Amino acid sequence: MSERTERSEGHERRRWSGTLRSRATGPCLYHGRMALLHQAELRPTKLELLAAWLPGRRWYAGAAGAALTRVAACRFDDPAGAVGVETMLVRPDGGPVHHVPLTYRDAPRSGGDEWLLGVAEHSVLGRRWVYDACGDPVYAAALAAAIAAGTGEAEEFVEEGGELRRREPAMRVRGSGTPEGGLAAVTAVLGVVDRDPTLIATNSVELAVLRVVDPGARVASPALTGVWPGQPEPVPLAYLRPAQP
Repeated sequence: MSERTERSEGHERRRWSGTLRSRATGPCLYHGRMALLHQAELRPTKLELLAAWLPGRRWYAGAAGAALTRVAACRFDDPAGAVGVETMLVRPDGGPVHHVPLTYRDAPRSGGDEWLLGVAEHSVLGRRWVYDACGDPVYAAALAAAIAAGTGEAEEFVEEGGELRRREPAMRVRGSGTPEGGLAAVTAVLGVVDRDPTLIATNSVELAVLRVVDPGARVASPALTGVWPGQPEPVPLAYLRPAQP
């Protein structure tokens, strides 16, 4: 399906406890957090917003005006259930894959204008403010937690005909840490250096988000890696290191 109708679902995190339906196993009980998605239209689409925004990034490795193709995506949870957090991979025609995490909010983020891609109208959820996630503390907290604890993407559920159906994500990500990692909670972004890798200084750690995806890259550990159709071997997407003085 087109990006407009299939990949423009809502970006909503909320706690659910009840009976869900899986295409593979039928009804199943689920307790916990998830990514609840809606079949809907988003105008402009995410690819349209990115096509206008990416050429202005110093790390962009495609041609200005090149058409973008969505390669893969997955989602992280916002424990507060207020912000949509998506890890997205896109490719400009003739160029390499780019890593462009995004966040979605139902109101402007105070102090976030520098990171705003644009405002979109969602046919189910209404107006959505779309941000480069590297400037968003909700993304920084989710990314740091996944890397440090060795966890991955959120489970995805699509609302269809009044039922929630589990959907396999288009990509899988995994942190290389362990649940005993002992990371102090990330609560604030103190600064961002918008290069490749994009460096995110927080109150707890420094995060590095690789922008142009390189399957042969070697990065510091702990790190976040991803796999997707056509890329079965884990590729580094981000890494974590102690906060710099």
